[in-house]
Amino acid sequence: MSVPRTAVYLLAENCLLREALVRVLRRKDDIEVVGAMSFSPGGFQAILAAKPDVVLFDSSATALTGPRLVARLGQCQNGSKAVMVGMEENERTFLQAIGEGVMGYILKDAPAAEIVRVVRAVAAGEAVCPPCFSALLFQCAARELAFSYNPSHTAKFGLSRREQQVVGTIRLGLSNKEIGCRLNLSEQTVKNYVHRILRKVGAADRMDILDRCREDATLADVSAIA
Repeated sequence: MSVPRTAVYLLAENCLLREALVRVLRRKDDIEVVGAMSFSPGGFQAILAAKPDVVLFDSSATALTGPRLVARLGQCQNGSKAVMVGMEENERTFLQAIGEGVMGYILKDAPAAEIVRVVRAVAAGEAVCPPCFSALLFQCAARELAFSYNPSHTAKFGLSRREQQVVGTIRLGLSNKEIGCRLNLSEQTVKNYVHRILRKVGAADRMDILDRCREDATLADVSAIA
């Protein structure tokens, strides 16, 4: 009886890394490497044609392709999942990858057995990251929950969830640039949110926003987790 196989496509700029990953994965009976290449402008079409279950790529590849790679994978008919190999233990790179939609994250010095485990887990619908980043995810989740919906506030001012998050960061005294880093938004996008919030709550400035929202539970003090 044949063993169901996970189709994996490799996208890595470093030839040695690419070949090493190919060797590791091809040793497993339940994994099939359906393609391996460095980044090229037309490369995404090759990935689509291969219909992989998992696309394994390194951070240098995503630097060239940008977030479009993961976003486009999520739109594929076969629902290919993304696993990223981080070139270094960098929190910003990790959080950016999670924000873009990767389901697995591996550090470049991970042993072969760990790489195989992550590919299998992600193909099965799990999300996996190195233990060194687990605490960071808990901190981010706690911060996100601190900006949770408050129905009365939404009804009163019509603020979206993201707008409530921006109000919460304004209370922390953050600049637009700092808010952007905190919420993974561009500085211009934050400015646009602030202008919409001013209009919705009828405020004249940022301090006026806080005065008008002072009674809202959504704005509970979150400085302890900042």
